[in-house]
Amino acid sequence: MSLRQFEYALAVAEEGSVTAAAELLHVAQPSVSQQIRGLERDLGVTLFARTPTGLVPTAVGRSFLRDAEVAVRAARRAKATARAGADELEGELVVAAQMGLGTRQLPGALRALRRRFPRLEITVFEEANPVELERLARRGAVDLGLIGGPCGEGLYRGHHLGDEEFVVVLGPEHAQLAEDRVELRAVAREPWIRFDQGSALDGVLRDVLRDNELAPTTVARVSQTATAVRWASNGLGVTLVPASAVPPGFEHLTRPVLPAVSIPTVAAIRPDAGPAATALLEFLRQETWHSAGFPGDGSDPAHSWVTPPSTTSSVPVV
Repeated sequence: MSLRQFEYALAVAEEGSVTAAAELLHVAQPSVSQQIRGLERDLGVTLFARTPTGLVPTAVGRSFLRDAEVAVRAARRAKATARAGADELEGELVVAAQMGLGTRQLPGALRALRRRFPRLEITVFEEANPVELERLARRGAVDLGLIGGPCGEGLYRGHHLGDEEFVVVLGPEHAQLAEDRVELRAVAREPWIRFDQGSALDGVLRDVLRDNELAPTTVARVSQTATAVRWASNGLGVTLVPASAVPPGFEHLTRPVLPAVSIPTVAAIRPDAGPAATALLEFLRQETWHSAGFPGDGSDPAHSWVTPPSTTSSVPVV
C-alpha cells in the first residue's frame, strides 16, 4: 500500500466517481481505477459499492478511509516540516473553528500566514458541535482549533487568546436599543432565535437562560450566526451571538447583556505542532481579542463566564 493509493481512495470517496476523482487529482482515469483495484486486492476487502448515484464507501471502506485520512494528513505535515527551513513551507494546514469564534480575527491571521508561506495549502471549516470537533481532533485531522474553553487529555495544548463577549441582537424598532446594555430579563418574554441543539452556541444560551431562571419561547433554530443576526434584524425575534460574529452593518442592532456573558477563546494545537500551526498561533496572538465595548460609566458589570459543553477532560489553559 502507498500514500498515493490512500489519496486516490479519499478522492473517490469525496467525488463519488472515478472520473471526477481523476479530474480532481489531474491524472488519467485508468490510473485511479488501477490504484483502487490494487488497494482493494492488497487489503482483501471491497472499499466502494456501486449505486445509482455513484461509488459509495462500504462499512469497511468508511473505517479504512478514516485512518487513511489521518495518514495522508500526517505525511503532508511531515513534508511541510522538512521544507520549513528555507521559508518554502509546503503541505496542508487544517484549521477548525468553533462556530462564532474568531470570525473577525481568523481571516487576518490566515492572510498573514499565506503571505509568509504562499505555497502552503490551508483548509478552514466551522463546526457547530463540540463533540464533532473532539472526534476530528482524536483522528488527527485538525492542526489548530479555535474553541471556547480548555482542551483536554493531552491531545492538544491550549493557548488563551482572549475573551469573547456575547451580545443580544434586536430588531430596529426595539425599545431596548436605547440602553447601553440590555438586561436579559428585559427580553425574556421575546421570541428567541436559537441554534441547532447540540451546538456550542446553543449550549451557551441554554446555560445563560438556566442560570438566570429564564424560559423564553423559541421561534426558530438556525445553523449559522449570520442567519440568526439577519433574522433578528428583521424583527423575527432576539438572539445571542459572539460580538465578533456580527456581520458588518448590523452592529447598531447589538447590545451587550447584563449580566455580561463571555467565554474564553482558546487556540488548541498539538504539543509537537509543526511550523505552520506555530506561525498561525503567533499571528492569532497579534490580533485584537477583547470583549464588546461598554459605553456606559466605565463600571465593570458582573460577568457570567460560560464554558460550552464538551466531553473532554479539562486541563489548564496556558
